[in-house]
Parts: sequence; structure tokens; C-alpha cells
Amino acid sequence: MKYLIAALTLVLATPALAGDPVAGEADFKKCKACHMITAPDGTAIQKGGKVGPELWGVIGRQLGGVEGFSYSAATVAAGSDGTVWDEAMLAAYLVDPSAWLVEKTGDAGAKSKMSFKLKEGGEDIAAYLASLNPEEEDEADTLGGLIFEMAGRVPARGE
Repeated sequence: MKYLIAALTLVLATPALAGDPVAGEADFKKCKACHMITAPDGTAIQKGGKVGPELWGVIGRQLGGVEGFSYSAATVAAGSDGTVWDEAMLAAYLVDPSAWLVEKTGDAGAKSKMSFKLKEGGEDIAAYLASLNPEEEDEADTLGGLIFEMAGRVPARGE
């Protein structure tokens, strides 16, 4: 029982991003001038520009990780330690990409090639982009499984 309580405490203490993927899909129109989303099978999810990198699978991808794309030196440096994008990080980046890179790298001269700043809705766009990646496990399922595993039992159907 104490493991169940500990697991529940961990889950409840973990901040959740309040991103809305439906709103993010609608807001993605702000991104289409520079970015596109193309599924691995070639299906165009969002037709858009090629000034910015392809955004399919960005959540879980290493910063500066699209082969052949010319990122800024600061973006490459930010990803050189293996850091991968998650929803919270991407939402924070969208507010002010260059300021985010300065904070991440510690280099006051760090610049992003992305000049667009999204003051609101970044968490929604990040949630939308995360929803497109079928390889990502659903966090709720993962945490729910952890709780049952720590409690030492198998969940009943519908739990």
C-alpha cells in the first residue's frame, strides 16, 4: 500500500502541460509559412514552407536533429549533449527561440534562425506535434502501469 501511495504522490506532484492538440492544430497555421509536417510514408499532414525543419517527430528528436537542415550553430550546440525535444521544452522555445538558446547554452551571443516568437499557444502546438508521433507512449498509460506495478497487481479491465 505504501508503494501505491508513493506512486500516486509522484503522479500528482508531476506538473502536466495543459496543451490542447486540437487548438494546436488550428494554431499551426502560424507555423506553415516556414514548416511542414510530412509522415514517414510521404503523406502531407501539413503543407508548408521549407525554411524551417520538418516537424514530423520533433517531440523526442534531438535538438538540431534533422539531417541536411542548416541549423544555427547555437541550435547544434544546444543539442550536442543529446538533449531531445519534449513538449514543455518546445513550448518554452517558441516564446523566444534565441533567448531560450542563450539560456540553454549559456552563450550570450546564441541566436536561432527562427525569428518568429509565439507569446501564447506554444503548449498547444507542442501537444499537437506530440499527438502526431505514434511511437510516443501515452504518459497516462505509462504512469498508470507504474502505479499498478508498484502496487503489485494487474489492473482489471477498464481500470
